[in-house]
Amino acid sequence: MPSSRSLRRAGATLAAWQSPQWAAATAGAAVTTVLVGVPTAVVPSPLFSRSVPVQWWNYPVLAATAVLAGLVLATFVARPRGFRAPADRDDPSAKTAGRLGSAGGLLSLLAVGCPVCNKLVLVLLGASGALTYWAPLQPLVAIVSLVLLAEAALRRLSTADACPVPVRR
Repeated sequence: MPSSRSLRRAGATLAAWQSPQWAAATAGAAVTTVLVGVPTAVVPSPLFSRSVPVQWWNYPVLAATAVLAGLVLATFVARPRGFRAPADRDDPSAKTAGRLGSAGGLLSLLAVGCPVCNKLVLVLLGASGALTYWAPLQPLVAIVSLVLLAEAALRRLSTADACPVPVRR
C-alpha cells in the first residue's frame, strides 16, 4: 500500500484550494491562536496571567501551531463540485490525522504554557520541580507538538480523497 504522506500530493491539494478552504485555514489559525495563546498568556489578555515570563520561543511555536492547525482544520471544509485531489482513496491512515492534530494541539498548549501555572505539573512536581524539570522539557514538547501537527497536515492534505467532506449541492 502506498504511503499516506506525499509532499507532491499535499502541494497539489493546496494549489487546488479555493477561497472557502483558504478562509477556513485563516479562521482556523486565528481561533487556534486565541485558544492556545490566551490561556497560556502568550497573547496578552486581562483574563489570564503568567507567573513566569513568556519565553522567546513561545511566539514562533504558537505561530507554527496556528498555521498547521489552520491547514488541518481547512481540510474538513466541503470542496467545490468537481474537485479531485491527487490522493489515494483507500488509505485508512488519513483518518488518524485528526487524532495526531488533536494531540499536537494539546501538547502545544502544554509547551507554551507557564510551567508553574499547570495544575497537574504543580501537583506532581511542586513549584520548584515545575521550574527545574518541566520548564526545560517544554521546548522538546513544543517540537513534538509541531511534528505531530505537521504530520497531521501532511496526511490530511495528501489524502484529501480518502476522507472527503461531502460537496454541498
